[in-house]
Amino acid sequence: MNGRPAAVPDAVLARAEAAYLGLALGDALGATVEFMTPREIVHRFAHQGGVHRELIGGGWLRLRPGQVTDDTTMALALGASILSNQGRVEPLACAQAFDAWMRAKPVDIGNTVRRNLIRFRATGESAAPASEHDAGNGAAMRVLPVALATFGRPEAAVRAACRAQAHVTHHNALSDAACEFLVLAVQDFLRGDSLRQVLRQRIAPLLLEQPALAFRQRARRENPSGWIVETMQAVLQALVDGDGFENCLVDVVNRGGDADTTGAIAGMLAGALYGREALPARWLKVLDPAIREACAAQARRLVAS
Repeated sequence: MNGRPAAVPDAVLARAEAAYLGLALGDALGATVEFMTPREIVHRFAHQGGVHRELIGGGWLRLRPGQVTDDTTMALALGASILSNQGRVEPLACAQAFDAWMRAKPVDIGNTVRRNLIRFRATGESAAPASEHDAGNGAAMRVLPVALATFGRPEAAVRAACRAQAHVTHHNALSDAACEFLVLAVQDFLRGDSLRQVLRQRIAPLLLEQPALAFRQRARRENPSGWIVETMQAVLQALVDGDGFENCLVDVVNRGGDADTTGAIAGMLAGALYGREALPARWLKVLDPAIREACAAQARRLVAS
């Protein structure tokens, strides 16, 4: 017995696993060039045609090949919290999980995440106050477990779960819109919807609600910052204009800037879209084995929760 509901098709479980592994692969790939400009990347990888395309570690964090950053480890902390609450996204449990994660001294942590977790320690309040200054990408990078745990639930409940985890550190309308879009788009891909369908049913409404996130009407978004607007523009350009999982991730991380997070977010979307067989075997071989196993196992448990 595998302990999962018979109603969850194997194809959905495989795409869920691909999304989680895609997040980790994009994180590990992008971390090497985080905070570099596209021109610096071209110069650094001139011996490879000016393109960074392998999990080699290094970067400003001096990572091992295949090592991930806060994008992946924070998602795993959130996923563990959800599983410990029988598939529910409980704000206090999320805050406690993130606090424990920070106390374990992660390899990296965003300023907004740190500030609002310190506030949680001081006040015990699991939701940060709404702030126009908290439109970073820290809630979006870790949101994948919500997509998996709420798969098949009513859309209103899915959106509420997105905000429950996001508001622990990022209580902001732009952040909320991005998180909700990512979760619903991943769920569409898990069902087998095409990119064309998601463009019509998710991306178009998102841009009507939040026109600041428009990505077609501007030039290629390079050197994206941690601002959710620039992050989403880079990710959506790479996803929509890319051709397959690997090309999408190579495209987005070679834009530089906050490349571990753009890589992680693009990876969760592209993994869910293209499936497990599209993940490069050479990347999976290098990815930290403990992370690889944790992502795959948690993905299947969450989608069955």
